[in-house]
Amino acid sequence: QVQLVESGGGLVLPGGSLRLSCAASGSIFSIYVMGWYRQAPGKQRELVAAVASSGGTNYKDSVKGRFTISRDKAKNTVYLQMNSLKPEDTAVYYCNMGMIPGGDYWGQGTQVTVSS
Repeated sequence: QVQLVESGGGLVLPGGSLRLSCAASGSIFSIYVMGWYRQAPGKQRELVAAVASSGGTNYKDSVKGRFTISRDKAKNTVYLQMNSLKPEDTAVYYCNMGMIPGGDYWGQGTQVTVSS
């Protein structure tokens, strides 16, 4: 059994910063991708950023230059540093990890609210 536990969400002023963390625990053999998705009310869940086991990264266009994804392989943990936050970044943020064997795992979600 694998569990992903997220932390770091909250309320922040526009222009502020937050750092999300997601730690995986349980029967983990190999993680080939780690990512962050978000879902705003009334919208579909969308990919924000992902990092492959090779270290390659992928970002949603609207967060490029503001968000940075990183990982600690030894701790099976992925981070999302979010700077220059905007109200349109408000959403529930979900951690996702693709593992072999096992498949796709999701965190419980953490609320990020950007508001004055």
